[in-house]
Amino acid sequence: MHVLRILVADDHEVVRQGVRILLQTQAGWEVCGEAATGREAVAKTEKLKPDIVILDIAMPEMNGVEAARRIRKARPETRILVLTIHESEDLVRELLEAGVSGYLLKTDAGRDLIAAVEALNEGKPFFTSKVARMVLDAYLSSTAPTGVGETPWSQLKGREREIVQLVAEGKSSKEIAAALNLSVQTVTTHRANIMRKLGLHSTSELIRYAVRNKITMP
Repeated sequence: MHVLRILVADDHEVVRQGVRILLQTQAGWEVCGEAATGREAVAKTEKLKPDIVILDIAMPEMNGVEAARRIRKARPETRILVLTIHESEDLVRELLEAGVSGYLLKTDAGRDLIAAVEALNEGKPFFTSKVARMVLDAYLSSTAPTGVGETPWSQLKGREREIVQLVAEGKSSKEIAAALNLSVQTVTTHRANIMRKLGLHSTSELIRYAVRNKITMP
């Protein structure tokens, strides 16, 4: 019998342990690993090759949206279930564009987590009812011409989005350079490009932008 391998990524250990306990009630399911940051989730997906990643959005170092993009790029066959407390339309849209297969609110996890994982394992999407309505509304609105182009955030490259989050978490250019294995000058150049693309003029404005757009949590 095929063992369903699942990676659980959440920065709260108590959440990871609770999810693990729920999943391990199912025969043939195995929690093959855990991750506490978005960057760790990507690295462990590449190393452990899980069938499903259960992924929080608000995580340090790299948020769940960017982690989802990188997981899908590194391992397209791995399906991603977002498990979060957040339910804004913008987040849902970004995560769908990143390639997630399911979106479950933590308040519904006790009731729906097993069903969500089963759906993804069968190649089906899974969304809680409220999120499903958001998806439908977004689809219907996208069929009408809006005249709205891409957002400033969508113009940023993956590395630039990483740097935005690290700056918002209070990291200096030197600390960011060490974390991303870049030179300080390269980080400084990226920061200048980010400010130009987003139309911002100070680090405090950048932090407010990141919090307002749920790139990082206050």
